[in-house]
Amino acid sequence: MIPSKSNATGGFALDTQGLGDLKRSAKAGSSEATRGAAQQFEALFINQMMKSMREATPSEGVMDNQQTKMFTSMLDQQLSQNMSKRGMGLADVLVRQLSAQTDARALAIGGADGAAATGNASGAAGMLDIPLLPAQPGPLKGLEAAPQTNGLSASGRTQAPHVRAFQEKLGAHAAQAEAVTGVPAKFMLGQAALETGWGKRMIRNADGSNANNLFGIKAGPGWKGKVATAVTTEYVNGQPRQKVEKFRAYDTPADSFKDYARMLANNPRYEKVLDHAGDASAFAHGLQRAGYATDPQYGAKLSKIIKNSLA
Repeated sequence: MIPSKSNATGGFALDTQGLGDLKRSAKAGSSEATRGAAQQFEALFINQMMKSMREATPSEGVMDNQQTKMFTSMLDQQLSQNMSKRGMGLADVLVRQLSAQTDARALAIGGADGAAATGNASGAAGMLDIPLLPAQPGPLKGLEAAPQTNGLSASGRTQAPHVRAFQEKLGAHAAQAEAVTGVPAKFMLGQAALETGWGKRMIRNADGSNANNLFGIKAGPGWKGKVATAVTTEYVNGQPRQKVEKFRAYDTPADSFKDYARMLANNPRYEKVLDHAGDASAFAHGLQRAGYATDPQYGAKLSKIIKNSLA
């Protein structure tokens, strides 16, 4: 039996039978299951907003106790269900996204009719795997700050505009460095993004011009090129310390990539790092072990950028 919209979101919030019917419909490939799952997620989101508002309201009256809080929570769940039935737009967005994914699967498989039904079912079933009402979720972190995106990475993932712009600006230079080192271009782009905050925290020369140092390479005694001075954070015994250091300065971003490629290829300390150039996590943590940075979380941060933003 395919649940109607009223059964999926308009019934009693604590009734699990409707949710069970919705899961079965999702597995059967029902198009209504996608809509029902999206509305359940919208109800979950509304309930979380109401919970946050309740927590922000002072509650020190004589009627404020565990029992009243429990009944208030149950009331909020029911209100969330009723409000999601009318809709606030989130369910419509989710349905469009799931429909687009279904179409993409159908084109990839080459069987539009059969693949569409399979993709639709898997999309709804995947949403139903998350805890739905009446479960009490944690804060929906990052949802309010999620960037608007309209570009795709090489793997088909959606990219934020600033990520795409950064990649388009420096991608050619990274590809040239890849030819020298064997390190994938996206690994180097990820490191440049980490070092510069996606190009927003560039080291500056004394006259305010861009030093084009994309990898935070310092100017040691053997450096004969231009130098820029900047305040940097170094970790001493795990504690951050602000220091003034000298960094290499370049005429162009391409020069920065070339110097970085030479350093990886010619410095023995990074020999083992290059052995793991095919694995993002091994490469990132290998750089940290080789002493590239003092931040104890450097490897984890770099690995996360490569895998989540540039993959």
